[in-house]
Amino acid sequence: MSQTHFGYSQVDERDKPRRVRAVFDSVAAKYDLMNDLMSLGLHRVWKAYAVAVAAPKPGDRVLDVAAGTGDLTAALARRVGPSGFVVHTDINEAMLRVGRDRLLDAGLSLPSTLCDAEALPFASGSFDLVCVAFGLRNMTGKDRALREMARVLKPGGKLVVLEFSKVAEPLRRPYDWYSFKVLPRLGQWVAGDGDSYRYLAESIRMHPPQVELKAMMKDAGFGHVDVHNLSAGVVAVHVGLRC
Repeated sequence: MSQTHFGYSQVDERDKPRRVRAVFDSVAAKYDLMNDLMSLGLHRVWKAYAVAVAAPKPGDRVLDVAAGTGDLTAALARRVGPSGFVVHTDINEAMLRVGRDRLLDAGLSLPSTLCDAEALPFASGSFDLVCVAFGLRNMTGKDRALREMARVLKPGGKLVVLEFSKVAEPLRRPYDWYSFKVLPRLGQWVAGDGDSYRYLAESIRMHPPQVELKAMMKDAGFGHVDVHNLSAGVVAVHVGLRC
């Protein structure tokens, strides 16, 4: 029976998706508010930067993986325009539902698809651009997910991964204090769930750092990968071009 990490705990690989789903079922309603509070609004700047680096063009076909509440999806849809196409996907139904409703409220009628990033239900070479923001670290088989993202991209297509990463050494101690002392209390106060935010803090530490993720993307079929550190490495944008 294969084991994998769920935060700092070791769990059956088959059980991790259920546990991750429970986390996001719990936080879906307060997810965007908590993102604003946790990052002091910086998550909006990070996402805007990721969209700028992705540089979707009018008419592009785009897949937003682990798209959750859909703020990145909306930004991408505005860039590709009416001649383009953006698919909003997530493995978590509660997050997908919140995102779908918010997209409709914003006047954007886009397909929302419940699916697993490790087995994407799309034909090979379907998309010009794939984006995943703050979702890769929660996937059980990150290598499988990266290979799937490469598969659904056209040759020369682009993958943009925005994810928490390894912070610069001078900030590590205060960042750890904030993550493990402040964040769970904030989650308990605002979302009524401190444990889920403790897991999120642990999942960041278990996620591959910049150099390792770059190597994983190359192994998955991306011939060239650039890394952009933001906020001293609190997050990083990895940009890969499919071979």
